Amino acid sequence: MLYRHAGNHPEMKLSQGHHLAYCTNVHRGNNWAETFFSIEQYVMKVRESVCPDEPYAIGLRLGADAARELSQPQNLLAFREWMGANNADVFTINGFPHGNFHGQRVKEEVYRPDWSEPERLSYTVGLFKILSFLLPQGAEGSVSTLPASFKEFHPADQLPESAYQHLIDCAKSIEQLSLEHGIDLHLGLEPEPLGWFETTPETLSFFDALLDRADDPEMIRRRIGVNYDCCHLAIEYEDAREGLDALKNAGIRLSKLHLSSALRARPTEENFCTLQNYVEEVYLHQVITAKDGRVTERIKDLDLALNRGSIEDHSPADEWRIHFHVPLHASPGNGLGDTREHVLHTLDWLKGNPDACNHLEMETYTWEVLPGDLRSGEVVEQVTKEYQWTLHALAKRGLGK
Repeated sequence: MLYRHAGNHPEMKLSQGHHLAYCTNVHRGNNWAETFFSIEQYVMKVRESVCPDEPYAIGLRLGADAARELSQPQNLLAFREWMGANNADVFTINGFPHGNFHGQRVKEEVYRPDWSEPERLSYTVGLFKILSFLLPQGAEGSVSTLPASFKEFHPADQLPESAYQHLIDCAKSIEQLSLEHGIDLHLGLEPEPLGWFETTPETLSFFDALLDRADDPEMIRRRIGVNYDCCHLAIEYEDAREGLDALKNAGIRLSKLHLSSALRARPTEENFCTLQNYVEEVYLHQVITAKDGRVTERIKDLDLALNRGSIEDHSPADEWRIHFHVPLHASPGNGLGDTREHVLHTLDWLKGNPDACNHLEMETYTWEVLPGDLRSGEVVEQVTKEYQWTLHALAKRGLGK
């Protein structure tokens, strides 16, 4: 039997007790060997640029194959020893993509298996078991996951009861692991455009339904919360303060904040031409259009939106927002904008509510598919600049190192 270690949690910790990392889903890694290669080849190079002599946090992304392999006792022990030797740690795992996440079509398949399927439950519990071994006693650990499902998977607007039951079962496992190991574990469901819940009101409705089905609602509140992705909620034209206040007032735990930015554009023929550079075959790029700040249409993917033809062929709108994660430190340019303002408003809110969420993670996973002018350097350079931008924004709000 392997035993967890006790002691300090050495990751990058900010002045108000928040933990900051970047998500390694920007790097390739379908199995554990590939994942660990990316950690040594890229993650540690970022560390050399950001905090070479300080404790360092890794925001781990583990697909199902990598998680299964890392769960082998010898691999898990070796990784923990490697982290100790390198003054590094893991406080969060991205458990949204179950399968391969780079180099081939992902699109809506990223939602499979959804929470109605037992494979999603077993995969997610496995991630928490990994965290339970890696975290020191008294620490806090999070896993982020999909918003239950994708809307088009259940066209009758009825989520299978198995999805709710699997989440309740997952919460029970998280509770047991937390008590056994003296740690605080929690799952963050991540609202996303065209996900089963995508807006704050839909998120609150989903949690009402989940809590109504639970024998112990307070346990659910402890162990299941929201992974608030700034890119996703900005695409929904939401006000960060209003949405975060609503979640807090409803007693929904903020598991993690994803610091991420989306594309925005005025619907002009010139911008339509520029947006063609963002059409690609790997990820889903949902488009939400609005007129005077009110949503007018939701379109599944960017190519479908652009293929309608001229402006006259689209619904009335004065802005498009596109689910394409763009670097925090650099505006897309060429007539296109971004939603970094939502990130800054989220950090403003965190300044006023510093105890509401301890886990912060930068998540710009699209480096391989960015247009060339936004991918001017190596991935290590991009992530380093995102760290610098984020640390500066945090410091301006008294939340820095």
